[in-house]
Amino acid sequence: MTNPFEQHLDKNAANYQPLTPLSFLSRSALAAPNHTAIIHGNARVTYAEFYARCRQLASALATRSIGTGDTVSVMLANTPPMLEAHYGVPMTGAVLHTINTRLDPAIIAFQLDHAGTKVLITDREFSSVVKAALQLATVKPLVIDYNDPEFPQTGEALSTEDYEAFVAKGDPNFEWRWPKDEWEAISLNYTSGTTGNPKGVVYHHRGAALMCYANTISTGMTRFPVYLWTLPMFHCNGWCFPWTVTMVQGTHVCLRWVRAKAMYDSIVKHNVSHLSGAPIVMSTLLNATDDEKQEIGQVVAFNHAAAPPPASVMAAMADAGFQLTHLYGLTETYGPATINEWDESWDDLPPLERGAKRIRQGIRYVALEDLTVLDAETMKKVPADGETLGEVMFRGNIVMKGYLKNPKATDEAFAGGWFHSGDIGVLHPDGYIQLKDRSKDIIISGGENISSIEVEEVLYKHPAVAFCAVVAKPDDKWGETPCAFVELRPGATATADEIIEWCRAGLARYKVPRHIVFAEVPKTSTGKIQKFKLRELAKEA
Repeated sequence: MTNPFEQHLDKNAANYQPLTPLSFLSRSALAAPNHTAIIHGNARVTYAEFYARCRQLASALATRSIGTGDTVSVMLANTPPMLEAHYGVPMTGAVLHTINTRLDPAIIAFQLDHAGTKVLITDREFSSVVKAALQLATVKPLVIDYNDPEFPQTGEALSTEDYEAFVAKGDPNFEWRWPKDEWEAISLNYTSGTTGNPKGVVYHHRGAALMCYANTISTGMTRFPVYLWTLPMFHCNGWCFPWTVTMVQGTHVCLRWVRAKAMYDSIVKHNVSHLSGAPIVMSTLLNATDDEKQEIGQVVAFNHAAAPPPASVMAAMADAGFQLTHLYGLTETYGPATINEWDESWDDLPPLERGAKRIRQGIRYVALEDLTVLDAETMKKVPADGETLGEVMFRGNIVMKGYLKNPKATDEAFAGGWFHSGDIGVLHPDGYIQLKDRSKDIIISGGENISSIEVEEVLYKHPAVAFCAVVAKPDDKWGETPCAFVELRPGATATADEIIEWCRAGLARYKVPRHIVFAEVPKTSTGKIQKFKLRELAKEA
């Protein structure tokens, strides 16, 4: 039988347009042309000016024959050119590749070659590492130097092309390219590559646009928020917030360096309403000296990812004026894809039970179609008992297109019609998920699975512990045993025996770390603890 709702009701230009976050900027320039779009040092940029500059950048790139299928790489701090690149580059049809500013030359060179970079926009702060990377790379991109006028850098110029001069050559009325298909790539992000070369994660216009709607709902953003850039924009395209904040005509407060005084100054001076980051940002704020801290008069929404912070840290953040929302996701899911949607009835629970609710990763983001915990072998859902371990899996429009030039890894990631996160978790009776570990971080001791996260949760409750990480240490008898690396709070003291006794009070005996190493815990530029380094150190501990 013919479906009458499909007869003579075809897609056409009037009723169907590919989704893209680029449209948000043109709309905001119409809706609020004189509203402040960007604050950077003493500089102020309106939405009309922001839109014009992005079109100029796109125009200047187009005159250099940059277009569909080309890659433009950027090595930039959280500065206005980074925001401009999120629009100007894809406005030509090209793909934006944001480089982690903490990487070494060899990894940067690998990314430039793998991405086939045609243009590289680089900040002079990173001149030395970029110069070394370009010497190693096979590609020879057009290099454009940026020297921040608000915070001038001493690094050498790597090109005769100056960013401001380059943009000035462009047409502010440039007719930018709307994607012909929302499945077209908009950006390229690389994984950390801790077990080999990093993989290039490709985002599409559709996913980026849908993330923006989900971000505003999840963070409670309404029109004209003020967003402080503590989260690196190179990380998952800043969780898509360069596009999200613009969608609601928000003000982007750029922050070149994430330091306590600069954060407090910006929050108070600009009446910041939102920021995002890993728990390391919380620690930086809470551990600020008295002369760095300021009293915050407004409630600031803080969206945090990675492992949930200890209850004491969450309480201290609330006392300081921050409203915390726990998110979880991966590079492959455009950043956050789950949210710990808080139920007000949980406020009446005893402290321990309430705390147990807070550390869960929660339910799917509005823009994600499905989230669950499956047995990776059978691909069947694990019992919703909060105990049975399985792999956290995602399905929906905010899952990556795949890995660039890596069909094998792509097929493995999407086996069975789900994205395999590699994270081990449980499914609770109410449908909320909770991470227990990365698959590679589960410690198998005497045949028993030990969650490093569970051990870390107990360690974090010790008043002297600032940071900790638990990894497997090879053991002749048990195969593996837990080894804890502990970083103490400034001025605090504790012995290994004290830490072990503390763990014995809160853990089954076989889960208690047998080795305690007091040392600074290595972290990535986005605040994630680098367990791959600790696993090597544990072998010698």
